[in-house]
Amino acid sequence: MTSLVRHITIDCADAYRLAQFWAAVLGGSLAEDDLPGDPEALVTSAGSALLFITVPEKKAAKNRLHLDLQPQDRSRDEEVERLLALGAELVADHRRPDGTGWATLADPEGNEFCVERSAAERADGEVTYRQVV
Repeated sequence: MTSLVRHITIDCADAYRLAQFWAAVLGGSLAEDDLPGDPEALVTSAGSALLFITVPEKKAAKNRLHLDLQPQDRSRDEEVERLLALGAELVADHRRPDGTGWATLADPEGNEFCVERSAAERADGEVTYRQVV
């Protein structure tokens, strides 16, 4: 037998508040029984489940694990702008003039994540590359 990942669990200062942010990012929803002040909150979305757990200690260092997001219905740059409007912060910009690269952002509690190019942008880049060669 093998195992499967049921949730990705993220320690945080305010589980409900951070879960609301990530539900908006992923177009997901919080569990019906999650309420403000609860010590944990579950976000489910297509293909993923994130469990947020309130812990007493603050984030002290760079994440050892992070999420890489790929926009489904907009460009990477449009998604970065949307996430900044939701409360994310730009940590490092690795986007290149040729359209490749990614942006590293942080959620409202400082957890880093990356936004990559959409599948359409990747496909467009591959076609352009093949045409040039």
